Amino acid sequence: MNPETDFRDGLDKLAADYKDILQTLGEDPEREGLLKTPMRVAKAMQILTRGYFQDPHKVLTDALFEEKYDQMVIVKDIDVFSLCEHHMLPFYGKCHVAYIPNGKITGLSKIARVVDIYSHRLQVQERLTQQIKDCIQDTLKPQGVMVVIEAKHMCMQMRGVEKQNSITTTSDYSGVFNSLNTRMEFMSLLRGESKRI
Repeated sequence: MNPETDFRDGLDKLAADYKDILQTLGEDPEREGLLKTPMRVAKAMQILTRGYFQDPHKVLTDALFEEKYDQMVIVKDIDVFSLCEHHMLPFYGKCHVAYIPNGKITGLSKIARVVDIYSHRLQVQERLTQQIKDCIQDTLKPQGVMVVIEAKHMCMQMRGVEKQNSITTTSDYSGVFNSLNTRMEFMSLLRGESKRI
């Protein structure tokens, strides 16, 4: 299913609901600039919430390989775009994932797909971080997983306190990452303190 062209059931109802919202806000949904807006927004919302209908565990198991490698695997700077469940405004940033295999590895792009699936749901950053970690831990059963997300929240930038430059950082970890030394190794690699290729 291509989320940009194949839409789920309920699209017409969602568009009708957005037309009602425009009227409630005091707009005229029949004026030229807004005629197609309800359907555009309905399609956008289905795309932005497609993660509810995707299985992140299957993504990982579809590319699961036996491998004796037992050092840290890091996929960093994964783009994250999600919607805060409190105001349905975007938050966006970067996700960094590390795991230490325990006999099995997955395709590197699959880690980014897991991040994508969970971020395409109504979220809070704290839960998003934990869900990514839990999915990788439960599916790959590695020696440990660590996830760090750094994001800006439009609900803080556009409304409320209106702070433009604040960044929220969350982390979660399991297994060998309970060791401070292992976490510090991950963080130093994120900062680029290791020798560059």
